[in-house]
Amino acid sequence: MSIDKKTSSPEETKRFGKSLAKQLEVGSVVALIGPLGSGKTVLIQGICSGLGVEKAVTSPTFVIINEYPGRLHSSPIWIYHFDLYRLENVEEFIKLGYEEYFYGKGITLIEWAEKVKPFLPKKRWEANLKILSENEREIHVDNF
Repeated sequence: MSIDKKTSSPEETKRFGKSLAKQLEVGSVVALIGPLGSGKTVLIQGICSGLGVEKAVTSPTFVIINEYPGRLHSSPIWIYHFDLYRLENVEEFIKLGYEEYFYGKGITLIEWAEKVKPFLPKKRWEANLKILSENEREIHVDNF
């Protein structure tokens, strides 16, 4: 399954993320790839909103991972938000115990996923974001 979407504002990108959240299930991993400022965090904010996260969703640039309680089909679930922008090497990622997140009972969202592509599960969602203009973004999502 592939989805292509052009958005013209951060609010529209969030709405798209919220609709994408409806497609996710326990164990889903969403790998986000795109340049700085392409809207990865904004898309994640929308996904988290669609999953019932009530607290502010911010990029965990310095701590690498944030965990948010949410809901999926009325059941409690944890959402794990990775930001790998400052990741120095894959050993750092391995030490985080990524397998517990990827293969656990939550939903994992990963910014800068291209840095750990060999470690991503074969079954995943992959969102590639491109900057078209100051406010416009092109988002291509594949479900492998």
